[in-house]
Amino acid sequence: MPIGAQFVHTLEEALHLRRIQAGIDLLSSEGHEIEALTPETPDGGRLLLLIAQWIDAGFSDYRLLQPLVERFPADQRRQLNVRDYLSVRMAGAFVDLMRGELYRAIEGLESALRTCQDLEDRGNEALAHFWLGRAHRKKGEYEIALQHIVRAQELASENDRYFAAVVQIQKSWLLFQKGLTRDAEQMLNCAESVLSSTDHYVALANIESARGRIVRRAGEYSKALEHFARAVEIYAKRDPNHVNLARSLVNAAYVRRLVALQLRKQIDTQAYSGRNPNTAGNRSWRSREVPLLEYQKIWQKAVDDLTKAREIYWLRAHFDGIGKVSLSLSYLHLDRGDIEQAAGEAEEAYRIGREQQDQILMARARILESAIENAHVEEQTGEGVDVAVHANRAKQYSEEAIALAHNTQNLRLLAGAWIARGTTAANEFYQDWETARQCASEATALIGPGESDHLVEDLTSLKTKIVRASGINDILRSWSEGIIGNKTFQQIVEEFAEIVIPKVWLREHKKISRVAAVLSISPKKVRRILRNTGSLR
Repeated sequence: MPIGAQFVHTLEEALHLRRIQAGIDLLSSEGHEIEALTPETPDGGRLLLLIAQWIDAGFSDYRLLQPLVERFPADQRRQLNVRDYLSVRMAGAFVDLMRGELYRAIEGLESALRTCQDLEDRGNEALAHFWLGRAHRKKGEYEIALQHIVRAQELASENDRYFAAVVQIQKSWLLFQKGLTRDAEQMLNCAESVLSSTDHYVALANIESARGRIVRRAGEYSKALEHFARAVEIYAKRDPNHVNLARSLVNAAYVRRLVALQLRKQIDTQAYSGRNPNTAGNRSWRSREVPLLEYQKIWQKAVDDLTKAREIYWLRAHFDGIGKVSLSLSYLHLDRGDIEQAAGEAEEAYRIGREQQDQILMARARILESAIENAHVEEQTGEGVDVAVHANRAKQYSEEAIALAHNTQNLRLLAGAWIARGTTAANEFYQDWETARQCASEATALIGPGESDHLVEDLTSLKTKIVRASGINDILRSWSEGIIGNKTFQQIVEEFAEIVIPKVWLREHKKISRVAAVLSISPKKVRRILRNTGSLR
């Protein structure tokens, strides 16, 4: 079919009905014609925006579109009619979005959105809102992202039920970020019910990926891995090298690391109990050998997933994805005690985040670098002066992480940064227990109910270290003398509850209802405090 009005119409109809393979086959058959697209091509601007939407649905990647957009320089765009100009502007903004140039993408889409509204072009207005929502989400600006996504869904629902379902997937994640887990899950189910009759594998796999991240936060790691495995399988039906497939591999590797850490704790516990002289040595070794081999297997699988993900990201020139791979690899190396290799990967992640102006990636890298510097302090590597250098770097990195996280609306990221700062305050060099307590209090206020993943475990570990070092009696004595630091009364009440409620819970045979009755408080508050202290999992 020659490039022209009929070609464009056929492509638009296939997209509207989400007949993805049919559309991709049509685009592939006219590849040479598309590569020759110029401003003189009939319906050229309209086709350019349509190609952008097809790339979003799983065809090729943004590098096909970028040189085509560049053939429409500013002086030639001014000669186009308004609708073609709008299409070219939106296609260029989509390229910026895919390249991670979010500020340029937002600027272009906001300009295009105003034109859409002037023209009462509801279809492109919905698309502009959709891409704007994704751009703001990537920046960690969740409130404005949700506003755009909600508007996109409203507009799409008028005449494009399939696109509205695709928008719902984005909306579900933003609702999840606000702690509305049940609403998010229901929205994913609704989207799946609409899209299940199509071959829109990218969107269907996105649903599985989102489910994996939801259950991961609840600490259901095995279930999360099942969802990520299904996501990888579905993505591969469209493209075995799709960037979203790489993202699922990174997510799976992240979960495998958490599973491996749990297993290592069991190994360490067995090793400690094996010191009992009454324990048979051979039997003790065999009981540890099997989980140790399993730990190594899980660790290696995580590395393999990340290696594959990095290959795909390089192939697709997806640099923020490469940064996330470096971040995950750094954690894996740190877990094994390879501090130098961990530091190299973390530095690379921060570099990429800075180049991409990705505040979230930069903050995560600084949190990790703080942990690496604290590992140096813990292991007392180098001379005494080196320990001070490492401790000061840990403090600097954690404070930078807090500042970066404050530039986003990612509350868990900010909680992680406060935990990093508190862990640094509690290291062997500083032993600043008052600062550690304040940081733990800040982090506690940011973690939502029902969360039971590594972040909660890290916070619990910090609180345990604080209590062991400073002692409950010392804390109570300070309060009785009016020494409260910079805490508010509510923060003191919360800390007191975290001391008392777990003790009462143990005395009442771990019955939440009995604790609530004894202390005349709600069972919901008892559960929250027990989760915050790590008593309830």
